[in-house]
Amino acid sequence: MDKARTKEILDAVAAGTLAADEALLQFQTADLTDIGYAQVDHAREMRQGVGEVIYGEGKTADQIWGICKTMLEAGQKCILITRLDAAKAQELAGVFDLDYHEQARIGIIGERPKPDGNGVVVVACAGTSDLPVAEEAALTAEVLGNEVVRMFDVGVAGIHRLLNHAEDIARANVIVAVAGMEGALPSVVGGMASCPVIAVPTSVGYGASFDGLAALLAMLNSCASGISVVNIDNGFGAGYQASMINHVKTS
Repeated sequence: MDKARTKEILDAVAAGTLAADEALLQFQTADLTDIGYAQVDHAREMRQGVGEVIYGEGKTADQIWGICKTMLEAGQKCILITRLDAAKAQELAGVFDLDYHEQARIGIIGERPKPDGNGVVVVACAGTSDLPVAEEAALTAEVLGNEVVRMFDVGVAGIHRLLNHAEDIARANVIVAVAGMEGALPSVVGGMASCPVIAVPTSVGYGASFDGLAALLAMLNSCASGISVVNIDNGFGAGYQASMINHVKTS
């Protein structure tokens, strides 16, 4: 939305011919830039509290470059790119100041905001093989303005490793629990925590794990209360949801 249209809406509010709620709706829905292969949503932060995130898989490096350029020109301070492979990251790094995390397949452009959530987001994963998904969740939460505590390799195969983190679990405001195989970790964490637990099934496991389906079904059938479940390998979705919970206004 250009300055002339912005002033026109504000003048209408001042004159009493346009309600403030209607003006806000127009601001929230007007700011799109059509670059042919993408319509970049500049009003998303105003509308949802978080700016647009780029899903890198399936896009070319040139397409990601074009979207990033448009977002930066519109004033977005920090851009999160998920499912970004190393080859595309290398191309983008030649143009932008890109902070690339290969294990999580995440690229970050711009300065991360300071944590402003209500508490701590804990990200726990069962095994080292689950780290890519867990790191995707942790980095997403950090980019969205959360203090994150990582608890890695704390699966039920050695339950004492998880129990050593009882204090971190007790002080968490929200927990992301990542696990493959039989997906047992979220149920155990849910039985220890007093906060919401977001379960993330991973595609880690032998044949009967069915690429994460066994873990997904186990988490959906958890007997522990307060557990929600995201899709298989969806660390981004879990980190985003954790941030929303951690930023709920308390007054």
